[in-house]
Amino acid sequence: RAHSPPADPDTMAAAAAVADEVKAADVEAPTAKKAKLASADGEDENWPEAWYMTDEVEAGEPQKQEQRLEPNQPASIELLKSLGIRYWSVPPDAWTYPVKSVPWDPSDALDPKLSEIRDERGYSYADIITVHEDHLPDFENKVKAFFSEHIHDAEEIRYIIDGSGYFDVRDFEDKWIRIWIKKGDLMTLPEGIYHRFTCDTDNFIHAMRLFKGVPVWTPFNRPQEEHASRKHYVEAYVEAAKAE
Repeated sequence: RAHSPPADPDTMAAAAAVADEVKAADVEAPTAKKAKLASADGEDENWPEAWYMTDEVEAGEPQKQEQRLEPNQPASIELLKSLGIRYWSVPPDAWTYPVKSVPWDPSDALDPKLSEIRDERGYSYADIITVHEDHLPDFENKVKAFFSEHIHDAEEIRYIIDGSGYFDVRDFEDKWIRIWIKKGDLMTLPEGIYHRFTCDTDNFIHAMRLFKGVPVWTPFNRPQEEHASRKHYVEAYVEAAKAE
C-alpha cells in the first residue's frame, strides 16, 4: 500500500497563513463601513442661485417674478449657510413619487441619499404636495397666503421633486434674499428665521415636506420678536454673526 510523503513544514505554514487571511476577511467584510452619500450638515457646492431682491413686492403675479435689483446682487453660499440654511442636491429622476400623499412614510424612500439624509437628521414624517391649479383648490389665494412673512417653531424642510419656486429669507440686516429652488434641491430653513415662499412664473412645484416628530405647520406672522423660536434664532445666528 502506497504512503503519501510527509508534508513540507514551509508549505504547511504558508497554507495556514492563507487560511487565517481568509477567515479575517470573512469577519471584517460585513462590518466594513459604506461611504456616506450625504453629510448631515449639508453640502458646500452647487447651491441654488440666490440674490438680493426688491424690498416691496406686491402679492400676486409680481411675487412670482425674479425681482432682482439693478445691477444684480448675488447672495453667496457662505452667507446663506451663516443664516442657518442647509442644502443637498438629490436628483429625483430615478425614483417615482405620488402627486400627493398626506402623509407619506419617509421610510418608503428608495433613494439611498434621501434615506441617509432622513436618518442622519431624524426626519420621521413626510408628505408630498403639488402646488398647481389642477391640484390645489383656490390656487391663487393659497399662493398669496404663502407669501406672508412668518416664522415657524421648528425647522422647515423642502425637497423639490419637480418644478421650481422661491424661498425668500431675511439677512442679518433685515434685507430680503431670494433663493430659486428647483428640481432636485433639498433645503432646510432654521427654526425662527423670517421667510416666505412662492411659486415662480411656471406656477408649478412638486415637493416633499419632511419633519421631526408630529408635524406642525403653523406660521407665526411677523412681528414675532418675543416668540421663543425667534429669540433662539437671534441668539444662535444674528448675535453670533455680530460677535465674529
